[in-house]
Amino acid sequence: MSPSNTVEVLYNDHHHWLTGWLRRKLGCPESAADLAQDTFIRVLTARETPTLVEPRAFLTTIAKRVLFNFYRRQDLERAYLDALAQMPGHVAPSEEERAIILQTLVELDQLLDGLPTQVKRAFLLAQLDGLTYAQIGAELGISIATVKRHLNKAALRCYFAL
Repeated sequence: MSPSNTVEVLYNDHHHWLTGWLRRKLGCPESAADLAQDTFIRVLTARETPTLVEPRAFLTTIAKRVLFNFYRRQDLERAYLDALAQMPGHVAPSEEERAIILQTLVELDQLLDGLPTQVKRAFLLAQLDGLTYAQIGAELGISIATVKRHLNKAALRCYFAL
């Protein structure tokens, strides 16, 4: 059976169940339907479709990751909107600029995912706040050499993601 047939069978057999599971988690049928589709897209775009003994456990694992990313994006969007609310109206970005900035923030968050918190903070302090190594070291309570290592690690992550 080809991988696309496997996914098709998996979808036909378990889509309704997965959507219901997500609906109970989210309380929103529209978001549940969207996340169920996202789950199956991840299965479809995976390099290999594994032989499934427990398809619902497999789908639940992937759906939990999709759900985690959904909540993470919501938190990021909420923080961004809170920051926008603090801005004077005359300097606030347009709707198009807001969408681009939010998408960039989500991509940056995904890019830095998995790095230690202090590495991420050092990177963001350098890139967003424009702090010097000494200022970052003082802010985080670490040496300049450690700041350099952290920024190097984050830069390598960004470089190899391209």
